[in-house]
Amino acid sequence: MLHSIILGKGQPFLILHGFLGMADNWKTLGRQWSESGFQVHLIDQRNHGRSPHSSEFSYEMMAQDIKDYCSAHGLEQIILLGHSMGGKVAMKAVSLFPTLIDKLIIADIAPKPYPPHHSDIINALKSVDLSQVNSRQEADEVLEAKIKDFGTRQFLLKSLYRKKEGIYNWRFNLDVLGEAQEKVGVHEDIHPVIEVDTLFIRGGESGYITDQDKMLIDHAFAKAELKTIKGAGHWLHAQKPQEFFTYVMEFLK
Repeated sequence: MLHSIILGKGQPFLILHGFLGMADNWKTLGRQWSESGFQVHLIDQRNHGRSPHSSEFSYEMMAQDIKDYCSAHGLEQIILLGHSMGGKVAMKAVSLFPTLIDKLIIADIAPKPYPPHHSDIINALKSVDLSQVNSRQEADEVLEAKIKDFGTRQFLLKSLYRKKEGIYNWRFNLDVLGEAQEKVGVHEDIHPVIEVDTLFIRGGESGYITDQDKMLIDHAFAKAELKTIKGAGHWLHAQKPQEFFTYVMEFLK
C-alpha cells in the first residue's frame, strides 16, 4: 500500500509528486488546501519516499496503485493533482478510471512524449558512495561537483535519510528509476476523450508545455483549461506557491 500523509477533512484531494520527489514536497500547499475544506492525501508513489519499492516502472501500474489506494481508504469522486511524472500518472489514472475522478489538475506536463533528460541527475546520485557518507553535508559536497544548482541538490537531499547510526540511504529506488529513465517521458494515447473537468498549469519559463501543446491538450481533454504562472519554471508550485494555490482554488470553486 502506498504511504501517504493525510491532512484535514472534506472531499478527497490526492497529490502526486514528480520524478525523484516525495509527499513532503507538497506539505505546505497541502496544508493550505486542508484548511480550505479538503481532505488532502500527499502520496509517496511506488519506488519513492516511504512507499514500497518494486523492480518495475510503468504508468499503468502506478495508476492502478492510485485506484487501489482509493479503494483501501474508501475514497470516491476525488480531486487528483499530479506534477511532472505525477501528472503522467494522473493522466493515465483518469483514462483508466474516469468515474473515480471528479476534477483533474496537471502541473507542467503535457500529453506528449518527452526525451530522456534525467541522466545527469541519476549519474550524480550514483556518484555518491553512501558507505562513505557521514552527513547530509558530505553528500551535498559530492553532488555539487556534478549538480551546480543549489535548489536541485536540496530537492534531492530531502530523500536522503539515516537508516541506522552512520548509514545513509535514498528513499527513492535509485537502481530501478535509473533504469526507467526512457519510460518516464513516454506518452500513451488517451482514448476516449476525457470528459473530466481538467486544469493544466504551466510555468511560463519552463518549456514543458508549449503554446502548440494546447492543441494536444484540447484533443485529449474535452473540458480543459490552461493557466500560465509567469516567471516560474518546472517547479512552479515551489517557486510561485501563492499563484499556484490561487489558480487551483479558482478552478475547484
